[in-house]
Amino acid sequence: MGHEDNQKKQRFEALVDDNLKRLYSDLVQEELPDRFSELLSQLKEQDSQKSSKS
Repeated sequence: MGHEDNQKKQRFEALVDDNLKRLYSDLVQEELPDRFSELLSQLKEQDSQKSSKS
């Protein structure tokens, strides 16, 4: 592999890294869907009910 090919590979890898970071950053900033929030609330409630029975 020549020096020019190595540079192209590095630029490609950097581009992929940047795009993945941007995508991940966008996903992290999104709010949790209502359905997931409801399910988490139900699970927490069940867990607290089990704890109080013990």
